[in-house]
Amino acid sequence: MNGMSPQLQNQITQLQQVQQQLQTTSAQKSQMQVQLKEMQRTIEELDKSTGDVYKTAGALLIKVDDKAALKADLEESVETLEIRVKSLDRQEQSLRERYEVLQDAINRAMGNAPAAPQASRLDDEDDE
Repeated sequence: MNGMSPQLQNQITQLQQVQQQLQTTSAQKSQMQVQLKEMQRTIEELDKSTGDVYKTAGALLIKVDDKAALKADLEESVETLEIRVKSLDRQEQSLRERYEVLQDAINRAMGNAPAAPQASRLDDEDDE
């Protein structure tokens, strides 16, 4: 990064940090979505079940006497996960916007036109 202005170096550092945050947020969101689908499937299976129902408590399986209460707990967990996924989605969108702004600023500072990625690739190929 020698020969670059301190402002440009700072923007590049910020871009890298935003990229890392975006990756982390996307991974968390994906993980929450998997948990959400699993929880919804559990509720579906609970509705279908006619026999005894068990839930895990650490390494133990415990028989559930009140299926309605268990379903209510599961539905509450689904709502919580949905809220978390929406929050992570908003955070991810905000980070994407910040990433694009920084990327455009860096491109302008380096003298590159903020062209579409495919168009800039075509320009690079023409130079060869």
